[in-house]
Amino acid sequence: MSTFGNYLFRQAFSALALILLSLCGVVWIALALKQLKLVTSKGQDVVTMVTMTTLAVPKLLAVIAPIALLIAVIHILSRLNNDSELIVVTASGGSIWRIARPLLLLAAFVAGLVAFVNHIGMPWSLRMLRAKITEVRSNLISQVLLPGRFSTPEDGVVVHIRSRGLDGTLYGLLISDHRKKTHMSYLAERGKVVKQDGGSYLVMENGHILRGANDFSPREILAFTSYPIDLERFERRTVGHVWKPQERYLNELIYLEDKALKHERLGRYKSELHERFSGPLYPFLFVLLAVAFVGQAQSTRKNRTQMIAMAFLVAALFRGGGLALNNMVSLNTSLAPLMYLLPTLGIALALWMIVRNEHPRPGLSVGDRMNLALGDLLAWMRSLLSRCSALQPGE
Repeated sequence: MSTFGNYLFRQAFSALALILLSLCGVVWIALALKQLKLVTSKGQDVVTMVTMTTLAVPKLLAVIAPIALLIAVIHILSRLNNDSELIVVTASGGSIWRIARPLLLLAAFVAGLVAFVNHIGMPWSLRMLRAKITEVRSNLISQVLLPGRFSTPEDGVVVHIRSRGLDGTLYGLLISDHRKKTHMSYLAERGKVVKQDGGSYLVMENGHILRGANDFSPREILAFTSYPIDLERFERRTVGHVWKPQERYLNELIYLEDKALKHERLGRYKSELHERFSGPLYPFLFVLLAVAFVGQAQSTRKNRTQMIAMAFLVAALFRGGGLALNNMVSLNTSLAPLMYLLPTLGIALALWMIVRNEHPRPGLSVGDRMNLALGDLLAWMRSLLSRCSALQPGE
């Protein structure tokens, strides 16, 4: 690249890194607030909360990264125009592609990041998150619940422990599970948490099981000398150890097991597979849209706010349409080609606008016409709101 290309790439990359870290920070805080219950009511430490929250971030990174790229490119192009740098490049004979090339290189970097997260980072992090959740659930009864208190590890489940021995043995167990139609109550003299074959079990000894259809129906009483309970039943999860679509690696999405097809719709796996391959197209789409709307050198006296708003609006429509198609493909897999067609049409539209703006014809440009249409729409909405506010009650 030329000196200007290197300069533009460094500026855009710095802005992208700052914006991406900021957006990830906001998402992390939102996830941390949801996981705050682990510390306040379930007795887990802050390290566990931070670990689980961080492992959930890669799931959203594939959507956040292209948006951060769009914001960074629009910011850099607006700043270059305000500093008259775009005007200097245009006056020296440089084409719009001299500006677009380093930005497209940055888009290729973001597309590679999105592909890495989709195929490797997200499945790995979600599997680690599931393992961490299972560990928290298994440690809930043996380490967290306080003796002498009634605790609620899950909605509809009440646990009481009389005392806990130094070796981890629990004495005086009472577990009431009202989450299903059949209400179950377990009473045992003692119990202990045992880990075996990757699972955690609460093995109770010398107790009774009280079973009834509801709180007012007669109870069936079953006595036992030893009875194990799978602690994973306290977690809301899919049947068995079937990996969810986002938790699967690429080969596991392509070659589905019969066990997975019994518990999940085939469309969910197909839509996830096509989303991973169509997602890297959006960084290129967003960069070309930003160049098409705000990449042209203009006088600093001209207000570019509406053009920036149009770039964000069109990009949001394309990305929202892609997410909507993802849900549609999960119901009808024959619509999968549309997930690639939509960003491809957007890229073609952006390229057409760039070429048309580079060789202007008499009359208004495409961006100016869309800008005027947006202005007319906003004026109509303001007029409608003013009429509604002027109406008196009863008119």
